[in-house]
Amino acid sequence: MASTPVQGAQVVARIAGLLRLVGCSAEGMPLAVLVRESGLTRPTVHRLLASLAAEGLLDHDPVTGNWVLGPEILLMGSVASARFPMEDIARPSLRRLAQATGESAFFSIRRGNETVCLLREEGTFPVRSFVLHEGVRFPLGVASAGTAILSFLPTDEQEELLGRWPEHAGAFAANHTVDLVRKNLARTRLAGYSVNPGLVLEGSWGMGAAVFDRSGRPAWALSLTGIEPRFKPERQEELGGLLMAEAHRITQQLGGSADGGRRTR
Repeated sequence: MASTPVQGAQVVARIAGLLRLVGCSAEGMPLAVLVRESGLTRPTVHRLLASLAAEGLLDHDPVTGNWVLGPEILLMGSVASARFPMEDIARPSLRRLAQATGESAFFSIRRGNETVCLLREEGTFPVRSFVLHEGVRFPLGVASAGTAILSFLPTDEQEELLGRWPEHAGAFAANHTVDLVRKNLARTRLAGYSVNPGLVLEGSWGMGAAVFDRSGRPAWALSLTGIEPRFKPERQEELGGLLMAEAHRITQQLGGSADGGRRTR
């Protein structure tokens, strides 16, 4: 009897993990990639996918062969959006940023030790970076949004992640060394905004600013991405100022305060 909750929790964790993987892209994921990324056996993954499809939570695209999110997810998301009206709150800021800078603007949320891109607004500049789009997840501290958020978390929470950085950052650890991440965090706390100098993908730069909740904790982030020539040092201060102004605007709309972030400096 005592083992039953553990077994049940393990199944739930596996299902949640597969749903998150499939949800990383509108195109979904093929079975082979889901097996590799989940670390589960192929029969286990296939059985779970089939069960999720039977409940309408996933679909199998007959053209691409990918597994994609199903109609029940759309219905759940529609209901949940009433509790999290981030489209109404963040979209105007994204539009202003995209129009003022020409770059693509994004709104991301912290989920545990990750950031997840929720919203995107394309800029007018014809050459773009396609590293970031809705549903993309990065380890906290990786990319501009994750760096902005981690920078203003309490020191003990930062150190907990930095103490196991290779495990936490995974494939991103090679370019995001602990020493480099620490320097980026310190630089972000000082400037108020983060700069990602092509660490995720060479030539693709990004900048971010944290959005704070009512307790003063960084819970979301605004970011801009584009090609390296658009993020020269002489332009970074301008872009950073625009990001921080919009981040402050959203923080106020959410009833939040950046005071908690300042106390971590």
